[in-house]
Amino acid sequence: MSIKNDKKMNVSLFNHPKSDSTLTALILVLIATFVLAFQDSLVKLMSSDTSFWQFQTLRSLGNLSFVLILAMVSGGINLLVPKNWKAVYLRSIFLLLCMFFFFAGAPFLTVAQMAAGLYTYPLFISLLAGPILGEKVGVWRYGALALGAIGSSLVLSPWSNDFSTVQLLPIIAGFFYGANILTIRKACRNESPLALAFAAGLGFLIFGLMGITILSLFPLSSSIRETMPFVAIGWPEITLLIVGFAILSSILNLTGNICISRAYQTADASWLAPMDYSYLIFAAIWSRIIFNQWPSEQALIGMAMIGLAGGVTTWREKVKAEST
Repeated sequence: MSIKNDKKMNVSLFNHPKSDSTLTALILVLIATFVLAFQDSLVKLMSSDTSFWQFQTLRSLGNLSFVLILAMVSGGINLLVPKNWKAVYLRSIFLLLCMFFFFAGAPFLTVAQMAAGLYTYPLFISLLAGPILGEKVGVWRYGALALGAIGSSLVLSPWSNDFSTVQLLPIIAGFFYGANILTIRKACRNESPLALAFAAGLGFLIFGLMGITILSLFPLSSSIRETMPFVAIGWPEITLLIVGFAILSSILNLTGNICISRAYQTADASWLAPMDYSYLIFAAIWSRIIFNQWPSEQALIGMAMIGLAGGVTTWREKVKAEST
């Protein structure tokens, strides 16, 4: 009795959702933001010991292995086959680009700067809503865009003497993360979370191997490698510490991505997206614990403004959806 019921429960967890559940989605988002903020802080911590390409390759191997195991114990490898493969792999490309730009600046930026830049993504969703989805962008959304831009400025402080264009990288990541969220909600609602995770893992593995191969065959100049070693070096010396870090990151990444994908499949995005901003809180907490850094008052105000802008944006999306 228990074996049969457990199998059904596992399938219901990893198969495509049958109905919406706002409470489940909220819990999943909180779990996802907690573990992903921890993972991103660990990547910054380890960025001087590995490279983006080595890290992505090792983590992807772990992700794919874990996904295969989960699929086998939850109903079979059919859970890895997407229903709309074009949308699923397009979403993976968006995630690839998002993670590259997000982690490229990790050695030079604070966790708060990385988090605030990434979480400009609802603003990009508003910008994309008109030309791509044909939605009308009104005063409220434009106001939210302005509020978010001011908040980002407070965090990044482009007027300060130590401002660097590297600080713009997480904002570019936010653009691609927004594209990823739109793709999940619009075209991947009926996909298994494991199919989404497998496609992302496969994409990151190919991306990592390509980076390692290109940088090994055509190494960049020593000055570039010294300036940005995390993305300019293909395969640095590997250690047991790096392997262990990759395995831990794989578990955290897989947990977070499955939870966030499932959450957006089982609840209205306009209600759920503001809860996603708990990442900013967890990022600040992990920054304090791991790096003994706490955002300045100005940065905290900016992060709050970014969160408010995202909340206004998603509220207007909900109002519009209810009126149509």
